[in-house]
Amino acid sequence: MASESSRIVSAWRPAVPGVVEVFHARFTEYAYPMHVHDAWTLLIVDTGAVRYDLDRHEHGTPHDTVSLLPPHVPHNGSPVTPEGFRKRVLYLDGTHLGDELIGAAVDRPDLRDPLLRRRVGQLHGALGRPGEELESESRLLFVGERLRGHLRGAGDPASARPADPVLARRLRELLDERIVEGVALREAAGLLGAHPAHLVRAFSAAYGIAPHQYLTSLRVGRARRLLLEGRSPGDTAVAAGFYDQSHLTRHFRRLVGVPPGRYKAG
Repeated sequence: MASESSRIVSAWRPAVPGVVEVFHARFTEYAYPMHVHDAWTLLIVDTGAVRYDLDRHEHGTPHDTVSLLPPHVPHNGSPVTPEGFRKRVLYLDGTHLGDELIGAAVDRPDLRDPLLRRRVGQLHGALGRPGEELESESRLLFVGERLRGHLRGAGDPASARPADPVLARRLRELLDERIVEGVALREAAGLLGAHPAHLVRAFSAAYGIAPHQYLTSLRVGRARRLLLEGRSPGDTAVAAGFYDQSHLTRHFRRLVGVPPGRYKAG
């Protein structure tokens, strides 16, 4: 029986539609028995490898693979080597992957796709940072789109639609109005009458920056003005739309070159 010390686990449910749970774990000896989930299991392994059975067929997860296990289909899991494995998992509801794709996922659960692997890693990074829900929504949208392309046999899933500068401008105006409170991607899509993926692509094509990057830039600009007015970094973070002071500091340092406290003191 594996000791508790051989298991390091963190789990949370982010405020991002479509994500039921984020689960990060490092196991050295633990083996999962046969079980099922009622959600899609999107798995990447950072170190080591996992061997698992799905629908009575054995599969594996080398580090460059993205594994997608469908809901309601029994599977297990165990480490391949004595060193165990470290994995990151997203449990997704049916928002981006419908039940009609379960059969294809049973047939092809392990996907060799470096771009998808990188995008899933970036999505985990965004989900681990409070206040980055717009970025997480955008990244999840394109992860789901690429997964659907694989399961439907498309070589390059969902190619971009033509540029739409009018839609891009309308989204920019909406972000300009919602600097502090922000806007969820699906809410913006509903307000502007566009598919979320087309919305992000149109904006990025028109302005050379993703919507979440644009909004963050606006918030940092507001923070600079508030700091120069004498507001404290803590008050500035809330007033500029950041989750907390550390959220402000991370983006302020990246865009300005110094943390808020040094900017104000200088």
